[in-house]
Amino acid sequence: MALLEVRGLKTHFRTRQGDVRAVDGVSFELEAGETLGLVGESGSGKSVTALSIMRLLASPPARTEGEILFDGQDLLRMDEAQIRSVRGNRVAMIFQDPMTSLNPVLTVERQISEALELHLGMNRAQARRRTIELLELVGIASAERRSRDYPHQFSGGMRQRVMIAMALSCNPRLILADEITTALDVTIQAQILDLLKGLAREYQTAFLLITHDLGIVAGMAQRIHVMYAGRIVEKGTAVDVFANPKMPYTWGLLRSIPRLDEERRQRLTPIEGMPPDLVDPPTGCRFEPRCQYRRDICREQEPGLLTVDGVDHEAACWGTQPVAGGGWLIGRDWRRDMGDLHTLDDIKHEAATVLVGHAGDATESAPADLPPAGP
Repeated sequence: MALLEVRGLKTHFRTRQGDVRAVDGVSFELEAGETLGLVGESGSGKSVTALSIMRLLASPPARTEGEILFDGQDLLRMDEAQIRSVRGNRVAMIFQDPMTSLNPVLTVERQISEALELHLGMNRAQARRRTIELLELVGIASAERRSRDYPHQFSGGMRQRVMIAMALSCNPRLILADEITTALDVTIQAQILDLLKGLAREYQTAFLLITHDLGIVAGMAQRIHVMYAGRIVEKGTAVDVFANPKMPYTWGLLRSIPRLDEERRQRLTPIEGMPPDLVDPPTGCRFEPRCQYRRDICREQEPGLLTVDGVDHEAACWGTQPVAGGGWLIGRDWRRDMGDLHTLDDIKHEAATVLVGHAGDATESAPADLPPAGP
């Protein structure tokens, strides 16, 4: 049995305009000691998925349905006392912005030791010793002295390390890491990611790594799930998703990653358009309005998440699925297409003859093939 099983998760927010379907039928599994990357643009539902797992969304306006099985227990069926015994103890979360997540009027020591006293029954002296050990573990120098400091006395990278120490305080089996490298410089990003990899190896901690940057998960995750407009549109091993993606949205994300190993500089190709209104999403594929490969079936029917290339690789795209009415993108070399302006023009002309509306107008070349990313 997987450590975490999410089945048919739906989290909708009630507004005056209607229900916002922030997460709309998400399912995935996470094994002990595994790192799963959950990637997508801002607003795709990644953070709401994590907050739903942690039961941190106020209801109303949020309404959550489905199953979230952790160690065989459904977190959504637990009462408040039961979920408090799990949250911060067996399941922890590293939030996106440590400055707004940490309490500005409490010392770092007090904020970390609180969970130790509550969940592990430590006294104040024991909790203090353990807090210093945790700060040393995450690489904070002069940990005993710095433990008495307040959040504003730390740099952004050091605050993120404090959040990691807090998440690790009770030796959780699962950590949800939400955009933990946002607003950090590249050097600090690398240090934080190396720290997480070391913790996963040493303590067999499972990580759900949430980010909008595929480059961040390239060397971290064994598997990657791509989210768009509240749904998972592609899932597979890191090698499959990087080397042989099967969803045009994933192609767009990969094309937006800058390359340092190119012989000549090339301009990045953005994904045109905006994500759909989740109060009234498209009837068919939710990426259809922005997809230059779209056809009528994409607008009329929603594709399922089907196996497209091996048992562990699934994508929700009519164009890459060998089904009736689909399959026109099977065998398409998207890297060649997007690196060749003449080929791109041919794609647009071909699409214009079968689509309702016009194809996208992206004409910039994009990075060539990315090297396979291992776990």
